[in-house]
Amino acid sequence: MPTLEWIGKEKVINHHQEVPFRVLERQYSFDENGQTASDNGSENMIIRGDNLEALKALLPRYEGRVKCIYIDPPYNTGNEGWVYNDNVNDPKIRKWLGEVVGKEGEDLTRHDKWLCMMYPRLKLLQKLLAEEGVIFISIDDNAQTLLRMICDEIFGVRNFLAQIVWQKRTSPDARRKVSAGHEYVCAYFKNVDCADSSINLLNFSESDKSKYKNPDNDPRGPWVSTDCTAQAGHGTKEQFYTMITPSGRVIELPDNLCWRFTKPRMDEEIAAGRIWFGSDGKGVPRKKTYLSEREGRNLWTWWPNSEVGHTQEATKEITTIFEKTATFDYPKPVRLIQRIIQIATKKDSIILDSFAGSGTTAHAVLNMNKADGGHRKFILVEMMDYAETITAERVRRVIKGYGQDKNAVEGTGGSFSFYELGEPLLIGENLNEAVGSEKIREYVWFTETKLPYAPTESENPYYLGANKGAAYYFYYEPQRVTVLDHEFLSGLRERGEITVIYADRCAISPEKLRELGIVFKKIPRDISRL
Repeated sequence: MPTLEWIGKEKVINHHQEVPFRVLERQYSFDENGQTASDNGSENMIIRGDNLEALKALLPRYEGRVKCIYIDPPYNTGNEGWVYNDNVNDPKIRKWLGEVVGKEGEDLTRHDKWLCMMYPRLKLLQKLLAEEGVIFISIDDNAQTLLRMICDEIFGVRNFLAQIVWQKRTSPDARRKVSAGHEYVCAYFKNVDCADSSINLLNFSESDKSKYKNPDNDPRGPWVSTDCTAQAGHGTKEQFYTMITPSGRVIELPDNLCWRFTKPRMDEEIAAGRIWFGSDGKGVPRKKTYLSEREGRNLWTWWPNSEVGHTQEATKEITTIFEKTATFDYPKPVRLIQRIIQIATKKDSIILDSFAGSGTTAHAVLNMNKADGGHRKFILVEMMDYAETITAERVRRVIKGYGQDKNAVEGTGGSFSFYELGEPLLIGENLNEAVGSEKIREYVWFTETKLPYAPTESENPYYLGANKGAAYYFYYEPQRVTVLDHEFLSGLRERGEITVIYADRCAISPEKLRELGIVFKKIPRDISRL
């Protein structure tokens, strides 16, 4: 498979493994009753901080669980004139490039910088995506070719779903001889073998339903018809025959066509009343497809703005929410993200947006939950300072309602918690005692089992839980050295076929441990790095 090379690639291709694991610190929670310092139990998250570190921090709880990812990354246009700096020259990114890529980073073109920034983030997003999950990425012509190539490398060519064309404008730009009226939404499966459960059909609109008619009063209800012929090159000899209509008209096949069905199958379809020969019975046969038998409308890669919104609509949404001239340039319309959520999620799915911008993804999730009673969860990550003043503020207003008079929009209800990136779990090779034991336990449990941590009731405070026949203990005290000895073993009630025990030291011989079915792991040496 062809691969893309650029300056700095060798420094970032595995950089996601070197990113420090930081814990997430909840700052406050919000729901219809307002903001509170106490935890309201919301599973919706808004995280302020570098999205590379935030994605790493999400792994213990969410690796392999996110059903739908939507991101709207910088488009690599070179334009510095707006709040979401699109030339990847933001001071935080420049600092990161300097630290990771090194002195080479001074010579990078904006394309090199963009690829260095995107690659490790896509690697972590791929880890978070569920096996049946789908990622959607907004992009334009400046970087869509580069994006496709690195996505082919990370997600796999066979997992490519579609490159959707979104009609973002309502009319051409009069200032340009040729103006861009579209952007792309590039979509990849995590695992194409799970594709059957990945994509939903669209709901039929009234316009869609109006195309189905019933001129012959078919008891199965309204229908549309499709051609009964196919390309001759794909047909078997049983698909070549002379058709005689119910009225007696003889229909010969053109040289380049065959019938869609064999003669016995065609006779069955005719007998069942599923073939239409026109009102006079003399027409070329057409296959009926009934509205009552359709689950929904099939998808295609052209998304007109009449169906999913446009940039002017998105700007108006922001202006209405904040009750002033738009405070965020080039947001995406809510209807565009709702379309993605509709086709790629179930009512209880987790949706992640790690370039959250103005918070459109959360707005779309809340709208859809209100409309169908769903319990979808959103996770937003935004590294810029406006994560609180724009991203979270928009979500607060959507939950409680916004706008005045004829522009008033009823609140969706819902909740979220706001997080900051906290301390690193490890400082050098040592555990960071400032993190707190419970978050370290969560991390250790996940690295052992790849499962989210849920505290287990036990008389032993060091017991983590059991999985696949193994029991796990994390014998850790921040202020003292812990020793795995016979006294500690005498207090164990929960045992497995194998019992894994983390401690600072071990006073039992390896032979005795094997005899007892115990695996000793030394803190911090044997704690896995994500």
